[in-house]
Amino acid sequence: MPPIVIIGAGLAGLYTARLLHAANMPCVVLEARDRIGGRILSVDAHGAPSTDGFDLGPSWFWPQAQPVLAELVQELGLDAFPQASDGDVLFERMSREGPQRFQGYPQEAHSYRVAGGTAALVHAIAEALPTDCVQLSSKVTQLSLETDGIAVQVECNGDAVTMRASHVVAALPPRLLAHAVTFSPAIDEPARIRWSSTPTWMAPHAKFFALYERAFWRDAGLSGTAQSMVGPMPEIHDATTASGQAALFGFIGVGAAQRAAMGEGALTGACMEQLVRMFGAEAGTPRTTLLKDWAADDCTATTEDRVPGGHPVPDPAPWVTGAWAERLVLGGSETSSSEPGYLAGAVTAAQSAARRVLLSASR
Repeated sequence: MPPIVIIGAGLAGLYTARLLHAANMPCVVLEARDRIGGRILSVDAHGAPSTDGFDLGPSWFWPQAQPVLAELVQELGLDAFPQASDGDVLFERMSREGPQRFQGYPQEAHSYRVAGGTAALVHAIAEALPTDCVQLSSKVTQLSLETDGIAVQVECNGDAVTMRASHVVAALPPRLLAHAVTFSPAIDEPARIRWSSTPTWMAPHAKFFALYERAFWRDAGLSGTAQSMVGPMPEIHDATTASGQAALFGFIGVGAAQRAAMGEGALTGACMEQLVRMFGAEAGTPRTTLLKDWAADDCTATTEDRVPGGHPVPDPAPWVTGAWAERLVLGGSETSSSEPGYLAGAVTAAQSAARRVLLSASR
């Protein structure tokens, strides 16, 4: 029997492969990037993927509110630690005023991070899969429905390859799927419109990191948490790793088009000016900085993602209709029945996708 093809080696795709492998169902994961993880990206001070890195993509989970993810972290034998929040918070209201300092309050539902970075999740899953299960630099360009399965056209390092699959799980954002893959026959128009109109979480956003020799703000009784109405970062947090590598990071509030017009150098300079304004002169001497603009990542964002479109919401309606309904399953985080777009949503979406494929394959 032809294998099941999974498009995308992010958390959803890899966890789907783990579940299918456990059920003795052959599967292949095709990833357009030269790395696994998708929007999960943990890097070292040089920006290279790392097993003890800074999370340029998602970084938090909430064990009490997201038990499905907490259980996976435990199942994989990974360590987690609470987000640093002890100390005062800073608030910047206007450019002509200095930042105000307020006493921090304990969080009712504390956010946690994975030791080593969120990428530890996907690497732990991938390491337990067969060695030939995940194929990198393999971009799916077309899916053609056949009598007994699907023909999958793939670009592999410049070569065009056709694979046969019994089923396909598209474990990537619906909007990106609609943009990047051609279907024969065409997807039903209502489904295509729905895919294209579903926001891709993280796609419009950018994160900035400043890495330091020590977490000097803690010495001053600060938590590293700050909010600003001046910017360019409206929200800043302590990003120090479990191993003690000190860092601050912020979500950049400047829109994608303006970021592109400014350029990385000017945007980095503006972020550094803000950190000095809020945390003092010591913030101006980082050992290095990191900037990740997800809107400029063509394996994440389309032109439609340059304008923030809100957060995807759960919708019980089927994602695939018509001729493709028995062979194609959408399994990206945005399709989850709970917490779409989040890490927990990716796990839930993978569980649902695996169940549907196994049910269809048993008929």
